[in-house]
Parts: sequence; C-alpha cells; structure tokens
Amino acid sequence: QVQLVESGGGLVQPGGSLRLSCAASGSISSIGSMAWHRQAPGEQRELVASVTSSGSTNYADSVKGRFTISRDNAKNTLYLQMNSLKPEDTAVYYCNAFVRVYSGSPVYSYWGRGTQVTISS
Repeated sequence: QVQLVESGGGLVQPGGSLRLSCAASGSISSIGSMAWHRQAPGEQRELVASVTSSGSTNYADSVKGRFTISRDNAKNTLYLQMNSLKPEDTAVYYCNAFVRVYSGSPVYSYWGRGTQVTISS
C-alpha cells in the first residue's frame, strides 16, 4: 500500500508564505508525475501545479509566478512553495502521485487526505 501525507498547511495573512510537503511511503518502485490540487468550499477540485519525474513543471494560471512546485526523488517527497498568498488561495490542498508499486506493475494514482490552507487577515 502507498500513503501520501501532506503537511505545512495553516492560517496565514494575505501576502504571506507557506510551504507544503507531501511524503510518499509504502510499497514504491517508482513515482511518475506528482501534483498539487486544491478544493475550496463549494468548488470543484482543481489542479494547482504538477511536476514530472524529470522535473518538468506546469502551473495553473492563477498561481504562476507565486507558487513553485518541486520534488526530492530520493525522499519521495513533493513540495509546494506558496508566496504572495491571496484569500482566494484558501482551500484544502491535496497531493497526488502516480506510483508503480513494483517493477513492471501498472501505474496507479494515489491521493493524500489534504491539508487546509486559509488566507485571512
């Protein structure tokens, strides 16, 4: 089994910064693309940023220039550095990873349980 555990959420004032982490553990042979998604109350879950195993990144237009996604493949950990935070960034942030549990196995998508990010003065 594979577990993804997010951390680093909290309450921050507008203009502040947070760094989210997502640690993957369990039966892991390799991890492909990883991503952060978020879901605000009453809204659909949306992709925030993604990064491939080789480091190529993609960002939602709403976070470009403010958020930076990165990963440490040796630690099976995903990060999201969030700067210049706005009230509209308030949401539960979820980690997603495409994992191969053993060599030659299919790739499965796994999700963390999420971490709350609240931007308010």
